[in-house]
Amino acid sequence: MSERRRFHTALLASGVLTVSDNGVASNADSGSKASKAYALHIAKMLNSETGVRRLAGQTSGGQFEQLCADFLSATFPRLEHLRPGNWTIRKIGGRGPGAGVAQYEQYRHLVELTRAVEENPSLRTVLGNGYAIAPDVVVSRAPVADDEINTPALLVDGSVATRASLRAAVQPQEILHAVISCKWTLRSDRAQNARSEALNLIRNRKGRLPHIAVVTGEPTPARISSLALGTGDLDCVYHFALPELIDAVQADGGGDTAELLDTMIQGNRLKDIADLPLDLAV
Repeated sequence: MSERRRFHTALLASGVLTVSDNGVASNADSGSKASKAYALHIAKMLNSETGVRRLAGQTSGGQFEQLCADFLSATFPRLEHLRPGNWTIRKIGGRGPGAGVAQYEQYRHLVELTRAVEENPSLRTVLGNGYAIAPDVVVSRAPVADDEINTPALLVDGSVATRASLRAAVQPQEILHAVISCKWTLRSDRAQNARSEALNLIRNRKGRLPHIAVVTGEPTPARISSLALGTGDLDCVYHFALPELIDAVQADGGGDTAELLDTMIQGNRLKDIADLPLDLAV
């Protein structure tokens, strides 16, 4: 609960979530009456002040990613009794062979694929660029030394489990546990970009599929549904302030929008960001 409050406080203090002098929240679509109403209601519930300078779009997106990474860093490791491991949580930056998912065990073959495409550009027409995956936030686990694995009893040695990804003696790369796409708002094709990235993660892996989730600050349930409804690619969509969004929709009269919101929630397609660390412990 306290980390959720700190997350919202950081959004306000950083200028990601602001309210202009004319009452438009920074995550609202100024051309949509419903979007402005829901976003303003949420901002007021989170004690936003009016007149604070709004960050530029690209800047707010990057800051939202960092704050989501900070929230997970403050919460997920505290569940070590439920999900033991040497965990790393970080915001990804940059492109190329050394960036993105290619540095992790399930996707390390993508480094060679990238190199092959660079040496033979004609391969790009066959392969496209679906293998170039640079997510926003990742959670990874370090492989484990044999001494730790053998703590309760002798379980592994050089004669068995010689290809197990978890063993540091077998392979050195960190294991990708989760990929989090962070979308402060869902405009134009942003929702479909997240879905395409998820499908590329599924298709290009060798080994265990990481958790694939989206965190958004989008205030409009209809736009959230473009990403949340349907199964097979994303684990779930997490809203930065779901209880506050529910309250905003009810205050506006509910109706079909409330029904759509309830469908996503009851169908386990939309949850609050506070649920995310616990879901990652599964």
